[in-house]
Amino acid sequence: MVNTELRFLWWLHRRLAPDPRENHCWSPYSVTTALGLLAEITRGRTRAEVVEALGTDPAEPEFVESLNAAARPEAESRDSAESRDSAESRDSVALAVANRLWADERLPLETDSPAALEQRFGAGIRTAPFRDAPERTRERINQDVADVTRRLIPELVKPGAVNSDTVAALVNALYLKAPWQEVFDPNETRSGSFLTPAGEQPVSLMRVSARLGYAHHHGWRVVRAGLEGGFDAFVLLPDAELATAEPALDHDTLLRLLEAVEECPVELRLPRFAVSGSGELDEPLAALGVRRAFTPAADFAPLTPRPLRVSTALHEAVLRVDEHGVEGAAATAVMMRLTSLFDDPVRVRVDRPFLFLLRHRQSGFVHFLARITDPGGPR
Repeated sequence: MVNTELRFLWWLHRRLAPDPRENHCWSPYSVTTALGLLAEITRGRTRAEVVEALGTDPAEPEFVESLNAAARPEAESRDSAESRDSAESRDSVALAVANRLWADERLPLETDSPAALEQRFGAGIRTAPFRDAPERTRERINQDVADVTRRLIPELVKPGAVNSDTVAALVNALYLKAPWQEVFDPNETRSGSFLTPAGEQPVSLMRVSARLGYAHHHGWRVVRAGLEGGFDAFVLLPDAELATAEPALDHDTLLRLLEAVEECPVELRLPRFAVSGSGELDEPLAALGVRRAFTPAADFAPLTPRPLRVSTALHEAVLRVDEHGVEGAAATAVMMRLTSLFDDPVRVRVDRPFLFLLRHRQSGFVHFLARITDPGGPR
């Protein structure tokens, strides 16, 4: 399951953030959960494409068990608790995950899929006036996401993403806040410089000296620092420039790097940072083969007898790292609309030079082939 998840996240990462010179952040957990929800309410080729992209079948018990396990922080060990300095001043672990199926008040729903969403994914079923009051529905979805993410993501669904044709949405929201196991002492933070693609920039460099995980393989230095709640943070620093090293990194090598770390004394100087990312998942998912769900041929029969298709898939993530620990939030929304045989025609505007070919259908002979560079020219 670990290797499969890394393969999926690395493939999608390349499509979500293709320029290694730019900051970006996203949540593989949130996107994977949303696709798992999508697989639950689709069938046939629509579902098969989601399964192929994930590299695993969400119907397998291991898939949901892994997602549910990742939504629960591990109990803190006594040794870890006793080793904390100034424990009272540090925040405890906070982890919140919410899955929702939002459906129009008048959309007829089958009983099996919504029940399975609730049973397997803990998904709450919410009704809303999508068609009668799309803007009010958008605000309700955003408010729910904002509540789960402690307002780090106040507006996942932007204006225009919900209209009178929208009738349902699958939404995952995630919030995580966890302190370091080994404390970065704020008194040890110093001003330093960071070599960005645009040149050196001043930063605040945090410092910790402790037994941490470390490896140096395949042209990468890897440091693993533990967080309370059973989480690990990995810093992957390439020997070469990131713009060169990241495109050459594949998921198999990434897995080997994560597994190669061994504990040893490490002095880590890490900049404070805050990074975010947002946008549509439509094209990245299509590049992974998830196409049918976005077309009139989509099969949402397990959810409703009405013909549906995905209108857009949205994602947003925020991550902050400082001396106290890590705080992050992410949300993914798969918006669905009614469709028909005449849904969204392909529009072709022939306003530049083109070829024109006239062919006999049965024999295949081409009777005419023309190049048109000036339709108003001599005839």
